[in-house]
Amino acid sequence: MREPTPERIADPWGRRTPYERGTPWPERVDTELAPGVRPEDVERWVPSASLLHSNGDAMDIAVAGGRIAGVRGRAGDRVNRGRLGPKDLFGWQAGAAPDRLATPLVRRDGHLVPCDWDTALEVIADRTRELLAGPGPEAIGFHTSGQLFLEESYTLAVIARAGIGTPHLDGNTRLCTATAAEALKESFGSDGQPGSYDDIDHTDAVALFGHNAAETQPVLWMRILDRLAGTSPPELLCVDPRPTRVARAATVHLAARPGTNVALLNALLHEVIRAGHTAPDWIAAHTVGFERLAEQVSACTPKWAADICDVPQARIEEAAELLGSAPRLVSTVLQGIYQSHQATAAAVQVNNLHLIRGMLGRPGCGVLQMNGQPTAQNTRECGANGDLPGFRNWADPAHVADLARVWNVDPEAIPHDAAPTPAMEIFERARQGRIRMLWIIGTNPAVSLPHLGRVRETLSDRGLFTVVQDLFRTETAHFADAVLPAATWGEKTGTFTNADRTVHISGKAVDPPGIARSDLDIFLDYARRMDFRDRDGGPLVPWTDAESAFAAWQDCSAGRPCDYTAITYERLRNGGIQWPCNAEHPAGTERLYADGAVWAAPDQCETYGKDLITGDPLDRDDYLRLNPHGKAMIKPAPYVPPDEPTDAEYPLHLTTGRGLYQFHTRTKTGRVPALNDAAPRVWAELSPATAAALDLAEGDLVEVRTARGSVQAPLRLAALRDDTVFVPFHYGYWDTEAACGPDAPGTGSAANEATPTQCDPVSQQPLFKTGAAAVTLVSRAGGTPSASGPVWVA
Repeated sequence: MREPTPERIADPWGRRTPYERGTPWPERVDTELAPGVRPEDVERWVPSASLLHSNGDAMDIAVAGGRIAGVRGRAGDRVNRGRLGPKDLFGWQAGAAPDRLATPLVRRDGHLVPCDWDTALEVIADRTRELLAGPGPEAIGFHTSGQLFLEESYTLAVIARAGIGTPHLDGNTRLCTATAAEALKESFGSDGQPGSYDDIDHTDAVALFGHNAAETQPVLWMRILDRLAGTSPPELLCVDPRPTRVARAATVHLAARPGTNVALLNALLHEVIRAGHTAPDWIAAHTVGFERLAEQVSACTPKWAADICDVPQARIEEAAELLGSAPRLVSTVLQGIYQSHQATAAAVQVNNLHLIRGMLGRPGCGVLQMNGQPTAQNTRECGANGDLPGFRNWADPAHVADLARVWNVDPEAIPHDAAPTPAMEIFERARQGRIRMLWIIGTNPAVSLPHLGRVRETLSDRGLFTVVQDLFRTETAHFADAVLPAATWGEKTGTFTNADRTVHISGKAVDPPGIARSDLDIFLDYARRMDFRDRDGGPLVPWTDAESAFAAWQDCSAGRPCDYTAITYERLRNGGIQWPCNAEHPAGTERLYADGAVWAAPDQCETYGKDLITGDPLDRDDYLRLNPHGKAMIKPAPYVPPDEPTDAEYPLHLTTGRGLYQFHTRTKTGRVPALNDAAPRVWAELSPATAAALDLAEGDLVEVRTARGSVQAPLRLAALRDDTVFVPFHYGYWDTEAACGPDAPGTGSAANEATPTQCDPVSQQPLFKTGAAAVTLVSRAGGTPSASGPVWVA
């Protein structure tokens, strides 16, 4: 289904609707219908929201002739006021791709063959029972996705934690937003975004730290562009080694050397404190730790940081003045911080900036530790990652007992003798043979994880029973013992929560293909077959559909920071609502922490924290010494050089990232012609000076090589740092001739062939932006760079 209006590919942010500080963002309704479908042909519009980024753009799904026929933005919604980005406008077409999975598959004699649901689920249930009777629950692991609806993530968490009793449940959100969660917990005692997208309407300055909003959240960028087009535009600070669209619009652009974020932030904090741009009364009333921060950054002058970060001292001073003098400040953070060296330590320093300036809890003042996926927040809330549901503290027996009460199980049934297992450790345990069954849901680790040669080796082990639950036969499904066909967005009902805590409902518009089922139905069927029971002998998972699962989640969230008790499906059909939403806040809550970090009390907090350098966990006594009265915590961190510095063999910093038109490993967007044609293949970026020094030219096929593997890609010239090479991570093997089996050569189009396996010590998020690399010529004019490159970064 080819896109008939290509201007929204060439001009992804659409026309401007300028507005002024303190006024509402004007409405602008974006619509895209299938060729030949007129508005009057639409039989019904079904409420939903975007599934291909974390902004949560509200939209309606058009149904005509029994199929999804397009989308339109919802004008009245608080998040997007009717606007849609390119992936919103065209991503729905993936559901009709001809290679959708429509029936389960099981491996027989080395081959995946079709079967019915009873056969597939009994194979999985039999393997589960065998392992539970033998090595026990820790032989079973789950790797899930920020693509599931809230109801599905919560059901999976109950099954894994209380049904099976395994600590090995984590999402692919570990790769993109684990640092966001950890940074919020370190500063405020609990997860939950302090700020609101509406803060853009009121602010005087926006600081984007490692956040290429123009490509990763294009509708949020539209909002910023519209403020910039008004007569009272905010100032912009961009921290990014690449000349992104955000960087080109910025008042100040700091292209710091990769891996030096903490040094840069410490210098900015130094200058804000030196210039007296702090809020002493707010600090005294609502925080602890300011003196330690002031001492830590006392020697971190702009000159000191300029040498480390390779950024002019004057530019650091200019940025600090922007941050310190703005009457209202919004900061956003994403992968340029989260996937780089000292990730959590750096993200916490952004929180510190707002804490020492008192820039929280009022219009135009907030932090947004952004998410990468549309339901990443649900993964964290529901405990489908390295947390317990409802932001409960696994190390606090009272929190575990409260969760056991909700589930009607004994506390001992919930694993809590150590922190839940992060994704990279789950795969390492599988590689070691300690996990013997791995259920992979809605994600594609054979492309998304670092050091892919090791991932292929793990998944190829026939002693590991692998279940893949997805829409297509992905690279990961190549290794599976059972493949379960899942329904996607528009084919099922559920809710999901965006990066500023706005909950939306997504309704079922059409049936899935063949006998594919929703993820929720798959989990419920599996739970019935396993006959999981609570302590009274009743079914552990008693709900039967999405709305009853949502009601169960409301009970679990009651009284917790992410309280959903006053949110209903009926209310959500009228627009998004921000949690907490309860009897005290029946309309939802736009901003958090106006009156301090209310969930940071020792008996309420989600975690006791960790050492920001080593990642060593702190205990309750440590927390009481630091924060006995439950205030926000200002936590300093010294700069530590990266673990993998450049050298003569690998002289360049390899950084990876996302593009405007593709999403994650292209499972969906790669099957949408308009999106795939805009960015059909991997590319590598070098500065013109570096390319000239290496005798390379635009379009040459080059190899980007590290100690782990390599990527071959056509070269693009861009004005990024001379010591840096950039490769987008979206591209795997499903549309190439490269093998994805265990004997694949380790060279292909997947950037993660070359990325390191190191993780941030606090968040355990892989550091995709800190490897050392070399770039060499493969052949002259070996390929044409992706069309998206020169439009935005040349």
